[in-house]
Amino acid sequence: MLSTLVRRTLLCRTQFQVTSPRTFSANQKTTGSFLQTLKNVGVSSLRRTTTAAKASADVAAIQLLQPSQRLVGFWLLGCAGLTAGMVALGGITRLTESGLSMTNWDLIKGMKPPSTKTDWEKEFLTYQQYPEFKYKNQDITLEEFKWIWRMEYTHRMFGRLIGVAYLAPAAFFWAKGYITRRTKIRVVVLGGLLLTQGLYGWYMVKSGLEEKPDSHDIPRVSHYRLATHLTLAFLFYSGLLWTGLTHVLNFQNIERTKQIRSLSKLAYSSKGLIFLTAVSGAFVAGLDAGLVYNSYPKFADRWIPSDLLAMEPKWRNWFDNPTAVQFAHRLFGEISFCTVMAMWVMNRKVTLPMRTRMALNAVALAICAQVGLGITALLLFVPTWCAALHQSGALVTLSTSFWLTHELRRMPKI
Repeated sequence: MLSTLVRRTLLCRTQFQVTSPRTFSANQKTTGSFLQTLKNVGVSSLRRTTTAAKASADVAAIQLLQPSQRLVGFWLLGCAGLTAGMVALGGITRLTESGLSMTNWDLIKGMKPPSTKTDWEKEFLTYQQYPEFKYKNQDITLEEFKWIWRMEYTHRMFGRLIGVAYLAPAAFFWAKGYITRRTKIRVVVLGGLLLTQGLYGWYMVKSGLEEKPDSHDIPRVSHYRLATHLTLAFLFYSGLLWTGLTHVLNFQNIERTKQIRSLSKLAYSSKGLIFLTAVSGAFVAGLDAGLVYNSYPKFADRWIPSDLLAMEPKWRNWFDNPTAVQFAHRLFGEISFCTVMAMWVMNRKVTLPMRTRMALNAVALAICAQVGLGITALLLFVPTWCAALHQSGALVTLSTSFWLTHELRRMPKI
């Protein structure tokens, strides 16, 4: 097209040289018009070429990640793994009722454990000043106290380990220029979540150390703060997992057919339901609601428990009534299970890339195992081993749902 315009312009110039003065002005306008057209076509063509090249470069960058990006991704996934371990350890600490054994918090001094008999006796004496000992553990021995104290100490030190494992490499990769501009925003947000999580953990513990003269309940942390603490941990873990996968896995450009769009909607819906179920589980844990009705599928001999809405105002039941909290957790779990299994059945014969198919199967397998663990824990009156596996299973199920939605995402920006 450009060559044609050039030839026409040269022809116009030749004609212009032999025209009479009367037609000089008209030919001049015609020539100017051709030259302007030539310029516009050249600029337009250049823009299209530049845009296409940029898009091609973006796709290539996503499909074949640089080694530095993969290194950042492995670091983020490593931090996600540590966070998963922290969530499991926190569950065991709560189930063994060890969380209130350490009655003070100090970022540096708190790292040194008691080393002598005198130190341990002093720590035990401090513990005896708080409600858990006064109203629940009056018969506890020094050796038994050491065991629960060490559980809580391990939990706190593991949190500090995650802080170092996240912040130190983040500073190094930032200085080296390995972190892209978009990822820098995520790194800062995740760092803020990490610091908030640590501070909120102590705020949660304080709620169990306060004297409550008007309460006849056993000393324990606020279930609201416990749920918030776990939610922050899940948000931090989810951010690490998603960003890490984006940096490690090459992008699969799946054609957005009607079936794929339907699968994506179900995948994102199930992920939200699984997250909501996990958060409701924190309320169950905080209120010991798993010990209220230990039968399934009915609540004792009823489908709807008689004390479901025993509190006033009614909305409080869904947060403070153990029966309603267990009912909601069961309901969320059942809806999540049905949604995931419907998604799996509906897409069994849909052509999917191998990784996407594996992710879909993994979500279905995880939700089946998680529901099985939940029912088992309920029927066995919540033994520690089963409850700990159930809490860890929630994180596994959430992880597989994130993996699936990650495989179905549109072209990402890193």
